[in-house]
Amino acid sequence: QVQLVESGGGLVQAGGSLRLSCAASGIIFSINSMGWYRQAPGKQRELVATVTGGGSTNYADSVKGRFTVSRDNAKNTVYLQMNSLKVEDTAVYYCYANAYGLGHGTRDYWGQGTQVTVSS
Repeated sequence: QVQLVESGGGLVQAGGSLRLSCAASGIIFSINSMGWYRQAPGKQRELVATVTGGGSTNYADSVKGRFTVSRDNAKNTVYLQMNSLKVEDTAVYYCYANAYGLGHGTRDYWGQGTQVTVSS
């Protein structure tokens, strides 16, 4: 079983920055895509950013130019640097990984979520 553990959420003023981290643990043979989704109150979970093992990235239009996703393959860790935060970025942020782990084949995994709150 693959576990994802997030850290780095919190409260920040609009215009500020936060950095989220997510480490994957367990018996992992390979990780394809890793990244971040978010869910605001009353809304559906949405893509924020993903990065492949080769470094190709994909961003939601709403965060392009402000957020940067990166990963350290040696540490099975993905990061999200969030700059110029806006009130509308307030949400629970979930780490995501598509991974091949022992006993489960290739499947999607999710972290428990970390709250990001941006105040005006």
